[in-house]
Amino acid sequence: MAGPNAHAAATKISDTQLDPTALYFVSYDGLVNNDSFQQSGILSYAGFQYATWYTADRSAVIARRQEPSGSWSTIKLPHQLSTDDSHNVISLGISPADGRLHVAMDTHDNPVYYTASIAGLASHPAAHAWTTADFGPIQRTLGGVDLGSITYPQFLVTPSGALQLSYRTGASGNGTNELAEYTGGRWTKLGKWQSATGNYTGPNGVVSTTRNMYLHGIDYAPSGRLYATFTWREGNAGILCAAGGLSNHDTGYVYSDDRGRTWRNNAGTVVGSTGGKPVSIDTPGLVVDSLGPDHGLMNQESQAVDSTGAVHALISYVPGRFTQCVTNYQADRQRNGRTFFLSRAADGSWSKVEIPVPSGSTQRSKLVFDRSDNAYVVMPFGRIVAATKASGWTDWTQVFGPDQLGAFGEVDVDTSRVRSEGVMSVLYQKASTGATPSPIRVADFRLG
Repeated sequence: MAGPNAHAAATKISDTQLDPTALYFVSYDGLVNNDSFQQSGILSYAGFQYATWYTADRSAVIARRQEPSGSWSTIKLPHQLSTDDSHNVISLGISPADGRLHVAMDTHDNPVYYTASIAGLASHPAAHAWTTADFGPIQRTLGGVDLGSITYPQFLVTPSGALQLSYRTGASGNGTNELAEYTGGRWTKLGKWQSATGNYTGPNGVVSTTRNMYLHGIDYAPSGRLYATFTWREGNAGILCAAGGLSNHDTGYVYSDDRGRTWRNNAGTVVGSTGGKPVSIDTPGLVVDSLGPDHGLMNQESQAVDSTGAVHALISYVPGRFTQCVTNYQADRQRNGRTFFLSRAADGSWSKVEIPVPSGSTQRSKLVFDRSDNAYVVMPFGRIVAATKASGWTDWTQVFGPDQLGAFGEVDVDTSRVRSEGVMSVLYQKASTGATPSPIRVADFRLG
């Protein structure tokens, strides 16, 4: 019997402009101001919301507003985007112990650009003026810790209140995932937890000897368990049936009960350690959905944890009913790509449901749960589809159309505000052409 909050709906309640002329260029099919892996370009803390982007003159800026509907105030950081690469996003994080706002940006296989605010800026925002002077100088290290060349910096907060940074070293097809941790006002490098080595044999018999793990997400549950779902990207593209495909394959899963120090497979067996023996392609029990490399499987889609502590993930690819050999992943995904919702049950079993609404895009979607654990998928262009927990997340239907925002493609979502207020804030940029700047905006949706 469905409860009073079983209904899944998304009602737009506001749409505010951050910048009428934000930086706009398309690379790797995406925009530098909105990418699925950003985590987080928009977030809420202590009654204020923060959003970040690059302006038309390439400057990195951060805006804040008092929730629920205060006006936005913007500051400019002393840094300009170094290259036209959509990987080089800006990610924000907050360390609860000292109330600092941390910023990692402009990195794709190069040393990070990093800065942090004064203590208390995020924990007591009303007590502090919002000025550039609130932030320290731009560094090429993580507060003095040299990470080397990195990609995909993502902040996450442990249940005990420590701030962590997840990032990749190395390159696509030959890279490793690592963790760093901020406690006592200092960053510490915890080390690698995933190895690039090992042998993978493609369907055509070709062997690949290097790879990287692309995370669909890395998130803590209320219990303190750290979840990561992922896909492998092989270094040897010769495993593919056609050169225009993607060498991504399989959906994997690991978790940690000690803040990322040791890692367990789906059966609960310890299979790796950070800074010690990392997990690898040879680690048993990681694959929870098997898929070969010839279906245009997208990397870094999305992951979310519901209120019960269960983990769920989105993946998208071209199903075999359309083709067994993707020859051009952009064209084939746009025409025949489908999104799938994966869920892990308490007994460790996984279920998989195809969402019957095509995204019509090469790009990624975002997964969000409301406070009743109904699921929402924000697809490219701002289309929102939803399913109720009461149905077992099988009654997927569109609740907001893709033509109502005019968004370019991928969006970023403030999941923290969903938990605290039942409001989903979507950071999106208006579609443009070439290098013509366009508005970047925040649309707020009441969920349920």
